[in-house]
Amino acid sequence: TEQEFEEMKKHTIYGAEVLKAAEKHMRKRENGVFKMGIEIAENHHERWDGTGYPNKKAGTEIPLSARIVAVADVFDALTSERPYKKAFSFEDSLSIILEGKGTHFDPNIVDSLMKHKDEMYELYKTFQDND
Repeated sequence: TEQEFEEMKKHTIYGAEVLKAAEKHMRKRENGVFKMGIEIAENHHERWDGTGYPNKKAGTEIPLSARIVAVADVFDALTSERPYKKAFSFEDSLSIILEGKGTHFDPNIVDSLMKHKDEMYELYKTFQDND
């Protein structure tokens, strides 16, 4: 339902809040690691064109770490079987990501992924073999 989807979208905020609380309780602060974790948790569903959530950030307003994880997150979702869908092939998943270049995803990150798709495929096969 629409209400359930709205609740699901809050996971970005909840994840960032958990990491912020954990950071406050660390005896020895590792701000770099927690800062990046918070950025990723909060921003990995933002979209390059500003249509994402939770804050409708666009372009370089979205931290680089979250822009990278956004591509990885979608690739993982596409290539993984879910109770409601079968896994897409490696090739189909890359095609879908390529379609999102400049709208959903940072074009430079998509270009980098495509430049290294052969190495990515080798890693993909390794993880598929371990399932």
